[in-house]
Amino acid sequence: MTGRQKLVLTLLLGSQFMIAVDFSILNVALPVVGEGLGFSLADLQWIATSFALAAAGFTLLFGRIADLFGRKRLFIGGMALLGLSSALGGLATSPEVLLTARVLQGLATAAVTPAGLALLTTAFREGPLRDRALGLNGALMSAGFTTGAILGGLLTELLSWRWAFFINVPVAAAVVALAPSLLTDSRIVCRHRLDLPGAVTVTGGLLALVYGLTRAGESGWTEPVAVGALLAGAGLLVAFWFVEQRSPAPLVPVRIMRRRSVVWGNTAGLIAFATETSLVFLMTLYLQEVLGYSALATGLAFGVLGAGTVAGGMLGGRAVSRFGGRAAILGGGVVQAAATLSLVALGTSGGWLYLLLAATFVGGVGNMLVIVGFMVTATSGVADSEQGLATGLATMTQQVGITLGIPVMSAIVAARTGPGAGSGADPQAVLSGVGVAVAVNSALVLGAALLVAHRLGRGAAAKPTDEAPAHSVV
Repeated sequence: MTGRQKLVLTLLLGSQFMIAVDFSILNVALPVVGEGLGFSLADLQWIATSFALAAAGFTLLFGRIADLFGRKRLFIGGMALLGLSSALGGLATSPEVLLTARVLQGLATAAVTPAGLALLTTAFREGPLRDRALGLNGALMSAGFTTGAILGGLLTELLSWRWAFFINVPVAAAVVALAPSLLTDSRIVCRHRLDLPGAVTVTGGLLALVYGLTRAGESGWTEPVAVGALLAGAGLLVAFWFVEQRSPAPLVPVRIMRRRSVVWGNTAGLIAFATETSLVFLMTLYLQEVLGYSALATGLAFGVLGAGTVAGGMLGGRAVSRFGGRAAILGGGVVQAAATLSLVALGTSGGWLYLLLAATFVGGVGNMLVIVGFMVTATSGVADSEQGLATGLATMTQQVGITLGIPVMSAIVAARTGPGAGSGADPQAVLSGVGVAVAVNSALVLGAALLVAHRLGRGAAAKPTDEAPAHSVV
């Protein structure tokens, strides 16, 4: 890499790390935030849900906006909004103000993540350098999720939950100050207006889908509002497909969705994010409800998982460059599935913690190999003019996967433990439910890795070439 490329990489990776920290930094502080601002217990989950709805619902739209109107402009604007909304959240004195700040943070995330990834992929040509950059990006994002949990506990315990918001402000200000001189944008000539019918149907569909998944995780999969939201989301996404087939300037060209690398790469990413984030949820139940760990101690235990994902991210770029994305997805999925399956053996004594730490480290390495393979596969062979779309699809996959995994695994645990799961339930019942969910989690990873590797086939598994990217004219 040139010196300038290293500076660009540092800036973009730093912003993505900050976004990842934001996803998890408030999780362990939610009860304290609720007490401080007067949230009812039933409304507390909206602190996380309002962020997830905005982040997942608008990411595909913003990814295409970045292609049409400038990634650099959207990236800087999104970082400015993230800094301002974080300051608003830190100063909040009522639930309404805090939820407004969380929605704005989610919108900023939906803008920054695909725009930043598109700037990253267009800064490096397909081949080893891009693979390495995406590997480092994946490693830092996964480390950010873990760091957020630890940092949230430390800030809440030592200072105040408000610092979980305030810590973003100086970082966002530094990125906004440095980005104009460091980043260069693709010269894109926009000849089409934004596809508004497509934007409305896909954004509405994603919002309804994420809301339905969240509601199902709280109230059960047969709850009328959850079922209605899921059906509405599915209907809008089907409508989106037909709208795109007839649109003269589609938000997501149908030919993109027919590419094997895009479809099956994103399938691998969906399962990778759904299974690993839900495994963290399952192990949180185990550590707190079976072994009796505190929230802070639980967060610290996941530092080992964070180390595994960093190691996997550093290996991932090299593995993809040498063996191809298909092999990385298959090998990483097998490693993750085997490590996860070993957690079925967990018992009620503290000595089992060593198995948990070893398995989550190894599983983290495997999971990150899948994620790097997914990112490289899903964005390879796509013209520079559509990298925002490709990274928007990948980001959407990540957001939906994060949202999908926990409700599914929570339902499996609840089937064994009853409605008291995770809230004073019998430790033996919780352990039994966690064991079943872990086995399902492992089977999902293995099945997805085998299916994706088969569907990608030999032709899609070829190593990326060093050919110049396609033209940047829409």
